[in-house]
Amino acid sequence: MATTLFIQANNRPAEYSVSVKMYETFLSSYEESYPLDSIVKVNLYDEQLPYLGATMITGNYKVAQSMTLTWEEESEQQIIRKHLEQFLAADKIVIAFPLWNLTVPAVLHTYLDYLHQPRKTFKYTAEGLVGLLPDKKVAILNARGGVYAETEELAVHFVKAHLQVFGIRDITTIVIEGHNQYPDRRDSIIAEGLRNTALAAKGF
Repeated sequence: MATTLFIQANNRPAEYSVSVKMYETFLSSYEESYPLDSIVKVNLYDEQLPYLGATMITGNYKVAQSMTLTWEEESEQQIIRKHLEQFLAADKIVIAFPLWNLTVPAVLHTYLDYLHQPRKTFKYTAEGLVGLLPDKKVAILNARGGVYAETEELAVHFVKAHLQVFGIRDITTIVIEGHNQYPDRRDSIIAEGLRNTALAAKGF
């Protein structure tokens, strides 16, 4: 039995959001295929997610040095610990998000900031940075209304870059794109993408 963490970075209703449809489709198919797995669901828009800034950076340093934190620093560190511990405890992680204005939603950027913790998700060595989570599996679910060349797409590449810092290489990527660029094919593009999403969940 595995523990699977489902991260949703979109708070729009499913009828208006392809990435939310992907999330719900993957979740339903996964629950049917792995009924004994423990599933943890987090919608980042339902969470209090302070930005990375002076207080958080100072708090991270003080934690690493076993120093006393201020009330504000400790408050933010509790939030970081919650999400970091969920991520570390998961065997598999599913991250669903749209491409908005060439990048990921701000809440997902902030969430990924929390995971960059030396000696937890990566370490520094004489040869360079080494990720500490090579055994985790991740599924990336992304929707984008236009069609982007691989060199121009920023959101999926952004998330993968973070995961690779943590040593995660087992990454399944499912993308639905072009449904806004080609409105006459919108329904068929989404339907085919959701079929692929459900199929990917069965083998995840």
